[in-house]
Amino acid sequence: MKPRQVPTRPGRPRAFDADRALDRALQIFWRNGYEGASLPTLTKAMGINRPSLYAAFGNKEALFRKAVERYECGPAGYAPKALEQPTAREVVRALLDGIVALLTTPRNPGGCLMVQGALAAGKNADRVRQQLASRRAAGVAAIRRRFQRAIEEGDLPPRADATGLARFVATVMHGLAVQAASGASRRELLKVKDMFLRMWPPV
Repeated sequence: MKPRQVPTRPGRPRAFDADRALDRALQIFWRNGYEGASLPTLTKAMGINRPSLYAAFGNKEALFRKAVERYECGPAGYAPKALEQPTAREVVRALLDGIVALLTTPRNPGGCLMVQGALAAGKNADRVRQQLASRRAAGVAAIRRRFQRAIEEGDLPPRADATGLARFVATVMHGLAVQAASGASRRELLKVKDMFLRMWPPV
């Protein structure tokens, strides 16, 4: 006689929307930075308790990492698209237009998460600071590769410095983020963009 099989019970479904909770966590980190976003503030905004946060996302650092990934694919998703523009000048224009739009969209917190996420943070945020620095460096490297291609295609002068230009563009983008966090308007930021493009090296 075969032993009786007891049906397994499916896992208990989550009582919250993980995507929506992560979006809310992103807003808190974006507005307050890593250390400024306390666990009580995060759980309240996400509509969950601390055990649910740990079960779904891991610890605070893991949650922040997931929020940064969501930021790069969502609000900051303009950057990969900008690199696909046909000329280096249009790449720069799209990058600067993209970050100005991100910084001045009313529903977004001020500033840039990648720049301000771990500013004014103590030793407990060292790994977070290093992760953001690594991601920013990867962004500069992607711009450098695109400019190197532009040099090879004759779109930039043969003696142009792809690395220096990439760092220059990234510095302007980070500066725009700081200016926006200090209250600069969309019009003011776009003036900076226009001035930068007027200085762009001719072919």
